[in-house]
Amino acid sequence: MATAFKNTLYNAIGTTPTTVKTSVSPGNTTVIGLSLTNLTDTIVTVSVQLQDTIANTTVYFLKGVMVPPNQSLRAVTGGEKLILTPSTNVIITSSLASSLDLVMSYVEIV
Repeated sequence: MATAFKNTLYNAIGTTPTTVKTSVSPGNTTVIGLSLTNLTDTIVTVSVQLQDTIANTTVYFLKGVMVPPNQSLRAVTGGEKLILTPSTNVIITSSLASSLDLVMSYVEIV
């Protein structure tokens, strides 16, 4: 099994759902860090969804969580991990256009 540490960076995520990560197949992806930063001077809300494309199911990991102006939300941090099985998408949506930056750190095992 090969293991690779990686990160994904997105800027100015807005009201259109944005797929920021699709897990590898075959293999697993472990998200070890997920940070969202509000780029605006107003409160925005963020939703993080996980979509299993094989089972055709979408669920919320976070729904409508407030991020204060010019602040960051650490959705996955410390010892917490988020395991993504093959063919799982991570989708981010903000309540305001072009309002969030994302940094996601993960490990792929294939």
